[in-house]
Amino acid sequence: MQTTFMKWMCLCLFFLMGTATAVMAQDPEEIETTTATEEELLLLDDSGEAPIDDVVKKEIMGERRVLVYQPVRESDIFWEKRIWRVIDVREKMNLPFAYPEEPFFKILAEAATKGDLPVYSTDEDGAKFKKRLSTDDVLSMLSKTDTVVTFDPETYEEKVQIVRNDINWQDVKRFRIKEVWFFDKETSVMNVRILGIAPMIDVRDNEGNFRFEKPMFWVYYPHAREMFARHRVYTMGGNTNATISWEDFLEMRYFASYIYKESNVYDRRLEHYLQGVDLLMESEKIKADIFNWEHDLWQY
Repeated sequence: MQTTFMKWMCLCLFFLMGTATAVMAQDPEEIETTTATEEELLLLDDSGEAPIDDVVKKEIMGERRVLVYQPVRESDIFWEKRIWRVIDVREKMNLPFAYPEEPFFKILAEAATKGDLPVYSTDEDGAKFKKRLSTDDVLSMLSKTDTVVTFDPETYEEKVQIVRNDINWQDVKRFRIKEVWFFDKETSVMNVRILGIAPMIDVRDNEGNFRFEKPMFWVYYPHAREMFARHRVYTMGGNTNATISWEDFLEMRYFASYIYKESNVYDRRLEHYLQGVDLLMESEKIKADIFNWEHDLWQY
């Protein structure tokens, strides 16, 4: 029995020594070739994605979802007023709208051209979100074609070229916001809901002189909340890891604005009967009236 065990141990030892010798006798170049091939395979696995310009790949913002609005019954709306505001991106508090890497207008324009976000006309029906614009209509707004006449310096031959000029997002300096303030008697809370957002574009003459500005299209905000929730806002604090989305930014009202119109029997704007400082003072008065209306409901 002991002799059989010793034979078995010798056989195992001989097998292990043979395996080690085969490994040590392997060509070093072959080893290097094998390792290089594995590294190339790893590179090929990652070649489909661009390098990460950060510590980690940020995916939380792209997976965010928004909470639906609390349902409100028509009979619970005790008081309501419609307000139209203007957001000027040149104000310090509104600089996130003009962040060069991803300006707010670029987000709206790309979503509208891809058909991911429905947009509406700026006429009377469109302002009520009844007249939807097609993708071709949006593309015609975002770019224009000009005819340029050139002359060949050798043959003096006249040539006509059609040049396409895309709109510059820096020409969009202001946005209009349409919102509704209402008092819910069921919860005894004054609420505000944004209904629409419209970018304003500068209109210039052939010499580049400013003539006027006009709204391009209306975006129905409740339909855009999901998209806004997936885009990060670069705030003034310097924290590039801040997880504030555009939906948070607008819902928490982290922007500065002034009122240019309130619902009235004449359906006119403040600029139709006020100018200069008086117009701004009337805008502040409307803000104060909304606050005081809710404040005066309570007794202390």
